Amino acid sequence: MESSTSRPAVVIDNGTGYTKLGFAGNVEPCFTVPTVVAVNESFVNQARPGSTKGSNWLVQHSAGVMADLDYHIGEEAVARSKSSTTYSLSYPMKHGQVDNWDSMERFWQQCIFNYLRCDPEDHYFLLTESSLTAPESREYTGEIMFETFNVPGLYIAVQPVLALAAGYTTSKCEMTGVVVDIGDGATHVVPVADGYVIGSSIKSIPIAGKDVTRFIQHLMKERGEHVPPDDSFEVARKVKEMYCYTCSDIVKEFNKHDKEPAKYVKQWRGTKPKTGAPYSCDIGYERFLGPEIFFNPEIYSDDFTTPLPDVIDKCIQSAPIDTRRSLYKNIVLSGGSTMFKDFHRRLQRDVKKIVDARVLASNTKLGGELKAQPVEVNVVSHPIQKCAVWFGGSVLASTPEFFTACHTKAEYEEYGASICRTNPVFKGMY
Repeated sequence: MESSTSRPAVVIDNGTGYTKLGFAGNVEPCFTVPTVVAVNESFVNQARPGSTKGSNWLVQHSAGVMADLDYHIGEEAVARSKSSTTYSLSYPMKHGQVDNWDSMERFWQQCIFNYLRCDPEDHYFLLTESSLTAPESREYTGEIMFETFNVPGLYIAVQPVLALAAGYTTSKCEMTGVVVDIGDGATHVVPVADGYVIGSSIKSIPIAGKDVTRFIQHLMKERGEHVPPDDSFEVARKVKEMYCYTCSDIVKEFNKHDKEPAKYVKQWRGTKPKTGAPYSCDIGYERFLGPEIFFNPEIYSDDFTTPLPDVIDKCIQSAPIDTRRSLYKNIVLSGGSTMFKDFHRRLQRDVKKIVDARVLASNTKLGGELKAQPVEVNVVSHPIQKCAVWFGGSVLASTPEFFTACHTKAEYEEYGASICRTNPVFKGMY
């Protein structure tokens, strides 16, 4: 019989918006599923003790069993909630953290049995977590994985470290860098030195992919485009993914659009969900104004006004002085919301401006012989950055060191869930 270490590990990268799942050794995930669960409310209500519908024990019990079985995840969950009023949607994750453990467990169950169609007892698992996750959360994850799914081994990896590891396929393994991870629900700027996260320098900002969608939705509504209200968020999301780009100068971009609208303004065509009638609308300035909220957040919100390049610079300046040059040299993008055209160019230019101004100021102050050396700023962009975290997990989980770094079921049974609080960084990799 094959041992679980000879089978490929299962790699699941849980995100607020989407979860990527697949097997180690693959270049891309087998599935990218929206992180959402739809539960049949009618069964849940019957299953609640004391409810008038099911007063006898058997009815309640069977309703409880049905409630456990009758749920859907991902696109199917969204479709069910639209077509039937009995299903209610629950989002297990908020801002990169697990918010509802019951939903999360149901979600994992469908991922393993319905999507990957594998027996969890036969595979080691690599799960990912945000860099700001509390140790208690790791314990809950460990409990669910070892108790409910009976997995033989588990490794919980920090997302930014995996995003850096995604560059492993290149000739040199660079495990020092700043990961700018912009997902759907959270944006983190995380400095990593030699594979270890510099925890005190992590910066997180309250603007992410969902905010870009909301801003586009708001701009289209304000302009009076006739998008059906219950469809407007979904339309805005598709517009963001298909048509948005990053511009180098916002004023010039407005002028370009005004001069040649035929070239820059796009048409969106859809059908109204209730009546099926077709409608169309224009997509104009929102094409470049959407992603602009990372560089000029004040156009979107009064609460948070620090541009992303400034956050990255502050993050590196707060890191130990001997790591700073290496960090500026390797700013790595990760997450779907960094995929806008020219995003990496704009980010590199703006960070470089801040750094060059500082070098110039210090040289003016010093004068004479002493001159500060120019600092190299490099923003790394690659086609795989949308699922860089998953790919990094796939690369790491296919190394022999992975199995020795995992917590095993036997360890869990001996020491309890607290073993999941810490996960060793593989040193065998370099």
